[in-house]
Amino acid sequence: RWDLSKFIRVSKNIGSSMKSVGEVMAIGRKFEEAFQKALRMVDENVMGFDPNLKEVNEKELTEPTDKRIFVLAAALKHGYSIDKLYDLTKIDRWFLAKMEKIIKITLELEKLDNSLNNDLLKISKQMGFSDKQIASCIKSSELAIRKQRKESKILPFVKQIDTVAG
Repeated sequence: RWDLSKFIRVSKNIGSSMKSVGEVMAIGRKFEEAFQKALRMVDENVMGFDPNLKEVNEKELTEPTDKRIFVLAAALKHGYSIDKLYDLTKIDRWFLAKMEKIIKITLELEKLDNSLNNDLLKISKQMGFSDKQIASCIKSSELAIRKQRKESKILPFVKQIDTVAG
């Protein structure tokens, strides 16, 4: 967690020196799920990999800061290619491709108007979208999404993690 606003006169640029005031650990069956969970844990006001939090700014994309991830989300929403983003950020293309998948689902959800089929709901949940995040995208309520999810038997489950597996 980079809650750098707690420190006076500290640069928001992230480098090889540790400035973190905490950390998160998110577990999911897919990178996208774990990534979105981690973003929600870092800041209670963030719903996930949200492309609407920041504006596209190429200068901000080149500098690793605590908010760059949301500038990256905005750039993906505005059609920046993985290659262009790699050139600007030097973030591995594998991660950029995973982030692009999240944005594609976000855009698909935003096209809907208060209606959501169960297939897209299931895919969204597998990609780590919270009920609140889905509701925000389709302009519905979190309770309506939760109700549909439960009626469709799309329920969370917990698996045991083998902590000593090699």
